[in-house]
Amino acid sequence: MTKKNILISGSIAYDKIMDFPGNFSDHIMPDKIHSLSVCFLVDNLKINFGGTAGNIAYNLKLLKENPVIFSQAGKDFLSYKKWLKKNKISDKEIKIINSKDTTSAHIITDKKDNQITALHLETMGIPRKIIEKLIKKYLPVSVAIVSPGNVDDMTQAVKIYQKLNIPYIADPGQQIPVLKANQLKLIITGSKVLIVNDYEASLIMKMLKYKNISQLEKTVETLVITHGVQGSYIYNRNKVIKIKAHKAKKVVDPTGAGDAYRAGFIKGMINGWDLKQCGELASKVARYPVEHYGTQEHRF
Repeated sequence: MTKKNILISGSIAYDKIMDFPGNFSDHIMPDKIHSLSVCFLVDNLKINFGGTAGNIAYNLKLLKENPVIFSQAGKDFLSYKKWLKKNKISDKEIKIINSKDTTSAHIITDKKDNQITALHLETMGIPRKIIEKLIKKYLPVSVAIVSPGNVDDMTQAVKIYQKLNIPYIADPGQQIPVLKANQLKLIITGSKVLIVNDYEASLIMKMLKYKNISQLEKTVETLVITHGVQGSYIYNRNKVIKIKAHKAKKVVDPTGAGDAYRAGFIKGMINGWDLKQCGELASKVARYPVEHYGTQEHRF
């Protein structure tokens, strides 16, 4: 039986991951936050293949699926292209913009797994241009996910998925502060699942002027809020399902755990599992990148 396609829109990026051997909170004075000036001396610097679309696709491939990536990359994409080919992930729909470098994320993680990220947009600042004709090439689609990427691409993909009745997961993530309130509402309204972490959920409620989680829950069919090592919560039809976090054998770096969680959840959905089973698989998959320095260094 031919598998239906999984469509992933989001970023392709080179991750520059750094470890800070202290806690950010020890160096930030709340009463001076209006004039913040800090410097963090880091222990390590490693460049890895990353980006939301790349990470989700990598994990789905490990789960024996064949994801389709809609994204953009720059003139320095060759090493990433070889990596995708090595892992049998198609780069057919990754648009190359030769006038720019590929997006890069500079990520600093402290001892408590708090992160500060500086994103150098480059190619992500230019729309890949996701059009209806492009999406129709890959019908039938089992599910799509709109992960953080170019804002125009995010909103355009959602409009097409809604028009074609393609079930999609809303994953606005790091782009929430960049999105306008009406764009954010468009992305999450009509989604089959909205997945965010607890901080992102608070940002959404503030932007859309929701007073509590129940208001946000009513906007989508299923709401998933992750809480790191404290696990995750799945809200559906006035029911709340608590999912325990799977403990990593060794915590090396938390970067990429969220993308792995989303891949696991998608795999559960495709299998036709109930929400608790989807969450449990997602939690298990999320453990693996935490045990490695980089978002695409693990295997199952």
